Amino acid sequence: MGTLLKCYKPLFSIRFSSFPNSLHSVQLRTHSFNNPKRRNPIRRCFSSLSPSSRPLINGTTLDKMDGNRQPGSPSSEMWLHNTMSKKKELFKPKVEDKVGMYVCGVTAYDLSHIGHARVYVTFDVLYRYLKHLGYEVCYVRNFTDVDDKIIARANELAEDPISLSRRYCDEFIQDMVHLQCLPPSVEPRVSDHMPHIIDMIKQIVDNGYAYRVEGDVFFSVENFPEYGQLSGRKLEDNRAGERVASAKEGEPFWESPWGPGRPGWHIECSAMSAAYLGYSFDIHGGGMDLVFPHHENEIAQSCAACKQSNVSYWIHNGFVTVDSEKMSKSLGNFFTIRETLHDCENVLSQHDKGLQESIPPETLNVINKFHNDFSTSMSDDLHTPVVLAALSDPLKTINDLLHTRKGKKQATRIESVAALEKIIRNVLSVLGLMPTSYSEALQQLREMALKRAKLTEDKILQKIEERSEARKNKDYEKSDAIRKDLAVVGIALMDSPDGTSWRPAIPLPLQEQQVAAT
Repeated sequence: MGTLLKCYKPLFSIRFSSFPNSLHSVQLRTHSFNNPKRRNPIRRCFSSLSPSSRPLINGTTLDKMDGNRQPGSPSSEMWLHNTMSKKKELFKPKVEDKVGMYVCGVTAYDLSHIGHARVYVTFDVLYRYLKHLGYEVCYVRNFTDVDDKIIARANELAEDPISLSRRYCDEFIQDMVHLQCLPPSVEPRVSDHMPHIIDMIKQIVDNGYAYRVEGDVFFSVENFPEYGQLSGRKLEDNRAGERVASAKEGEPFWESPWGPGRPGWHIECSAMSAAYLGYSFDIHGGGMDLVFPHHENEIAQSCAACKQSNVSYWIHNGFVTVDSEKMSKSLGNFFTIRETLHDCENVLSQHDKGLQESIPPETLNVINKFHNDFSTSMSDDLHTPVVLAALSDPLKTINDLLHTRKGKKQATRIESVAALEKIIRNVLSVLGLMPTSYSEALQQLREMALKRAKLTEDKILQKIEERSEARKNKDYEKSDAIRKDLAVVGIALMDSPDGTSWRPAIPLPLQEQQVAAT
């Protein structure tokens, strides 16, 4: 008998799996919260296996769903790092002008953390940029709302598992709103797709890649020689077998041809991606931690169910490294960006009529360079740090036009400011960084800085007043000490003819570390 990976576990058995890190048990069970006979009317967005069909999701065309997409064909090439090939590849969709993208979502048993934010912000940027290029994008991101972790947490809290997972799904959706992530085209849940999961297991069995043994269904890895192609892992690298815990009465289950049970962690994404995108689509993504075993197992299952199964690009983002220096620097930089744009908004609101269409060559050069930097960097595997760095030139030009004597004397000063503000706004929108209100965003950043400094705004204003009094009395030592004390905790004082104001900044010790490092 070949090497076995369990892909189904009945309600009360305890079995052993040779490679539990590869294909977990797919446990299928009936429950009062779910009608096992109900089959959702799934309509695929589009499938490369039938390119003539119109892309639909539950009867809604993508044209209506993605109303803000750019007209015409995609306008630029894009290169993405493909985990499968281990190199950057030119992106070419299977269906012209259309992209199918599946990203593995959260298992809803707890609140989301910064690692989740990193994953979904990354793929939100990819989603936005693909739409910016003119593609019709069907973005599918699932919720795993049936899982042993959910049941364990529900038991701890004496709460129904389905109710608990629904609550954490709602929390996740709110987190995505706060992160300004666009909603995906569709967000399927495991509990709504039991028939699709059961059908896929049947296909795998019928195709000879899995079989039943005493009530369990096993996947034979040795019958799938391509196993390990994504991760580079070999069968002998896997861990020895581990005990599979038995299920308990009162836990959610669904009926299946193999008895009552519930799905495990891997089969669900294979089934749901096929339900919405077909077996062959463009992009499958997630965090780097999903390369093995999750995505490796998805490939094995999907290919075992359908020989034509193929994903063109396997995309994974890296892990989050918390770096207080970089985080502090970002806070300061984004305050500067929004403060400059807020100034633009105030000036332009006073000149909303009578603007000329022409702008001077020097401003046009700044705009063209920034646009080229943006397009080149984003098309190179979404190199967003370069885009953010490239903001410095147009922001400096805006600042000069608004605040320097030379800039204020330019004949087409307002026209230049308007053109620069427009391209910056467009780029920030593609990155998902455009706030609904500049003033609101500024206030949020100020509140973050106050929290970090453990100060109130009243306390800072009191320090500003003490410093002003010291300067009047020519007590410059005290004045400098107040400025430095605030700088240490990340509060910068800005002197101008209108008085002294404050803004978030990089805390002084971190600035000194940066200087020492260079």
